[in-house]
Amino acid sequence: MSQTKIAIIASDAPEAAAARERLCERYETVSPEEADVIVALGGDGFVLQSLHQFMRREIPIYGMNRGTIGFLLNRYDEQGLLERIARAETLTLHPLRMTATRTNGEIVEALAVNDVYVLRETRLTAHIRIQVDGRVRLDELICDGVIVATPAGSTAYNLSAHGPIIPLGADVLALTPISAFRPRRWRGALLPHKSTVKLEILQSDRRPVSAVADMVEVRDVREVLIKEDRTVKLMLMFDTDHSLSERILAEQFSVE
Repeated sequence: MSQTKIAIIASDAPEAAAARERLCERYETVSPEEADVIVALGGDGFVLQSLHQFMRREIPIYGMNRGTIGFLLNRYDEQGLLERIARAETLTLHPLRMTATRTNGEIVEALAVNDVYVLRETRLTAHIRIQVDGRVRLDELICDGVIVATPAGSTAYNLSAHGPIIPLGADVLALTPISAFRPRRWRGALLPHKSTVKLEILQSDRRPVSAVADMVEVRDVREVLIKEDRTVKLMLMFDTDHSLSERILAEQFSVE
């Protein structure tokens, strides 16, 4: 069996760049275009950036933490890298596709691994009508914004907004309000992963709202459609003793 060809990439952080130099001295590497696996050194943001960069290649990414939190990454260890990759579990993710219509009629599409959210741009609260699969579920939500999160993204912004942590494989999305004012008691919903969510921004000229899909922000939107795109496959590799599924489960028992 031929040896797995790896490419090693790193964020701009000095610690990540230095780690890349050491690993490239230790292991034979190829360009990302020739690789079977991409080793990404950095933090969670860099892994997200890498998933987007190589999205159309459907190449697995094995991340090692040279950042801060490192929720989407494996521990950093220079020993036995090829053996760890050979034993790693590969998790397939499908991103959300955001179709945002701006107040001037321009349409912008973007993909999100973690979440799509809308957020008010000014001191005025956002007024949002929420439809799920063509049916109005909330005629008017007065809030700072709304998040639609994947299971992989449920521990990011969604968790900070008091949304639920979703185990991988649950086939659901989290719909979570950000600082809801009316209806005051609404805390969000869990939706089937095949759902299409439509967020209609009421009074969009007076109460401007932005839409964000991971790293893409669209200003002054009047309507946002969000749906899982199963035609796109993203692959993340995790050490068998520290899988993402286990981390998401453990996070639900965290008392920090």
